[in-house]
Amino acid sequence: MNFDMPPEDDPRRLAVREWVAANPHPTDAEVAAAGYVVPHWPEPWGLGADPMHQLVIAEELDAADIQMPHNAIGIGWAAPVIALAGTEEQKQRYMPKIFSDDERWCQLFSEPDSGSDLASLSTRAVRDGDEYVITGSKIWSSGAHDSQFGILLARTDPDAPKHKGISYFIYPMDTPGTTLTPVVDMTTAHSFNQVFFEEARIPANLRIGDEGDGWRLAKATLANERVGLSSGGALWGAGPGAQDLISLVRADGPIADPVLRDRLAQLHVDSEVLRLNQLRTLSAQIAGETPGPEASIQKIMSDEIGQQIMELAKDLQGAAGMIEGSGPVGTLPRTKQSGATEVNFPRGEGAVFAGVDPIWHYGFAFSPALTIGGGTFAIQRNIVAEHVLGLPREPDVERGQSWKETQT
Repeated sequence: MNFDMPPEDDPRRLAVREWVAANPHPTDAEVAAAGYVVPHWPEPWGLGADPMHQLVIAEELDAADIQMPHNAIGIGWAAPVIALAGTEEQKQRYMPKIFSDDERWCQLFSEPDSGSDLASLSTRAVRDGDEYVITGSKIWSSGAHDSQFGILLARTDPDAPKHKGISYFIYPMDTPGTTLTPVVDMTTAHSFNQVFFEEARIPANLRIGDEGDGWRLAKATLANERVGLSSGGALWGAGPGAQDLISLVRADGPIADPVLRDRLAQLHVDSEVLRLNQLRTLSAQIAGETPGPEASIQKIMSDEIGQQIMELAKDLQGAAGMIEGSGPVGTLPRTKQSGATEVNFPRGEGAVFAGVDPIWHYGFAFSPALTIGGGTFAIQRNIVAEHVLGLPREPDVERGQSWKETQT
């Protein structure tokens, strides 16, 4: 693949610019209707865009300060699984409102007692006529308090091997018997939740795919999650990236400290390697291939670069980096700004450091989570070791099985 971006007069650029001129302040629904939310998807959802076309679209919309709908779990994880295994009725009911951000989604996978061994989940879904009765608990459910639906994994056959007895559901978050408890992280933000199901009943037609086929669909979700979490900005695809930090440093003047200069240079190199690998992953997705081990490689790289970005943003401030609200001075594009973080780390008169976007302090406090969420760094390295490098599987002496068998 040619990794050089197309020139300014490329017809694909001109087409996006023409649309932007006609829609300078588009709604999420208008962005979705143009096919720009998932441009690599076929019509009617996307444009059938090849990798370079998709990157051109992203670049032009970013330059025009046009944001994508803030429905990452719905767009990146729920919609692909519905498209893969959902009924036509499910596709027509849920996908349009996912892409237009009219209905938010959350993920109901992790459990308090399962840790990284997702397949050992214990939440039950018992068939009762035309309904399933859901009992159990999920945790680390990002945005569940603002979501209308969730993608739920539950055990439908407790007697089957653990990877065979799981089913995949669409879960309406207003279902009676559902309660949420906030989980406030060290950024002081309420991003996560624990969700409890007390004999909550959902229609059987909300199951995606066959009963017992949930683990196959979950693997597709997790692969897409790892790709999604490793794209764009440093905070799982959100916020500023390496080049945003480097641009602010460049605008503020030269760095005298040779160690910091070296770290900035290394960050540039690492971010370029990540960008090129993202193009390879994108090519596989557009070719209709489900992301595989390369998604783990992508996530390993992206998580560590994200932590480098946020640590460097603080270290560049010297001793002031230890103070809340510190970071590089300069205005980020609206698409890279903090948004909801202003509630926790205000700008303007309430800010300690004038001209510093609160995303930098929020990101620094959040960055330790990058190598945990979506599969820990250790799990990702095991996947790469076994499926890319061909190394022997790590034995689990207690269970007499490999660690990877708990993940596939």
